[in-house]
Order: sequence, then structure tokens, then C-alpha cells
Amino acid sequence: MRLLIYNIRYATGTGAAFHLPVPGAGYLRSSPRVLARITDFIKQQDPDVVGLIEVDTGSIRTGMVNQADFIARSLGHYSTFECKYGIASVNHLVPIVRKQANAFLAAPRVRGERFHYFDTGIKRLIIELELDDIAIFLVHLSLKFRHRQYQLRYLYDLVRKTTKPVIVAGDFNTYWGDHEIYLFMQAAGLSNANAQGLPSYPSRSPRKELDFILHSSQITVNRFEIPDVQHSDHLPLICDFTIRLDAERAA
Repeated sequence: MRLLIYNIRYATGTGAAFHLPVPGAGYLRSSPRVLARITDFIKQQDPDVVGLIEVDTGSIRTGMVNQADFIARSLGHYSTFECKYGIASVNHLVPIVRKQANAFLAAPRVRGERFHYFDTGIKRLIIELELDDIAIFLVHLSLKFRHRQYQLRYLYDLVRKTTKPVIVAGDFNTYWGDHEIYLFMQAAGLSNANAQGLPSYPSRSPRKELDFILHSSQITVNRFEIPDVQHSDHLPLICDFTIRLDAERAA
């Protein structure tokens, strides 16, 4: 199975123009050309499951285009998405911001998703996608260290309750790399698919390991790659893996 994780920054692109006329102004301008490049790249990788971080689900920024649906239709995939802020957050009242989401894209045969919410931080959404033999959690953790630690504790409780092999993936915003999540990984029995600690941010000159695919011991990573594509400020992660079923389930 192939999993692709990508923070696409709402297809707003990269480069100096992103910060004109004022720093961060690019967040208000999504580019159809960038979205098309992201879509073509993902399609070329032929993934079974795609986890998208920072996807616009149809605001005035994109001309009301739902980016998750746009990419999913190109792949022939099923999509599930949700606003990444808490249900009671005032962000649901703010134009553009209320359409900022995370999403899973998966082959049409795949069904089964649940939405969980952290009890701290601004970005609170956790999407759980349950397949026949695996559960995949997609997250975008807080920029604040203290909030991330509370969120990791919440994630640990979710992983512990899961009876299937598990993957926890997304943008962890860990500016100390996997050192910051070492205790979480040990407690939850998870390993980093990025065994070499390759950086994924910023895309033009990667220095930090912010994006992760963590997996339980029943999962064997056959190939891991961070392609050098500059469609976003993050680089995508690609992981090919197999699941080792125990004798009882295999029978």
C-alpha cells in the first residue's frame, strides 16, 4: 500500500511573491496552476491513500473550488474532509478560515472515517480513516510546544484504544524533529518511517523534520521518500508499506 502525506498550503504556492505586498499576503491567493501541479504530482505517484494538510474546501480564495474534491476526482478517489478548528471555535464564523481543512483521499472501495478533536490548541481536528486491516490518523499539531504535548497525550489515548495496526501521520510542527515526540512514540509503540530523519521544511531548502508518518510494529516500511517538489512550503512524504497479519486474522 502507498500512503502520501502532503501539506499543500491551500495551493497558494511559494517564493518571494507569496509575501507581497505584505508578509503572508499569499495566504489570500490560491493559484489554479499550483493546484493543477499538485494534482498532477499526486496522480503520478498513484497512491492508495492521500492525507492532505491545509486544504481549502471552497472559499472565495479558490473561487469556491473544493480542493479536496478537485484532487480526488482527478485520482478517481473518495474524499473526506473537515474544518481543522474545534466545533465551537469562532474560526467557523470567519470567511476563508472556516473553509481551511484537512482531508483524506482514498480509493473508492475504502470507507469508514471518524472525526476527533483535541481539547487544546487552535488546530484541533484528527481524522481517523479505518480500512480493513489498518487505522490511519491524520493530524496537524499546534505551533505551541505546550499545546503539542497535550495533543500528543490525547493521540496516545486514541492509539491505545485501536485494535488494528496504526499509522499516525501529518504535520507535527515539531521544530526539534523526532526528539520532541520520542516519548510519545515509545509509549504508543510507534516507529518513524523516515528512519534517516530527512527534513521536509521549508521545501526550497529543507532543514526541519516537521512532517511524519509513524507506524506500529505490525507494519513494514518497504520504501520511504521525500520528493523534491516545490509546489508548497512543505515537501510531501511517500511511504510504501505492508501489514503483517497475525496467524488468527490471516486464517
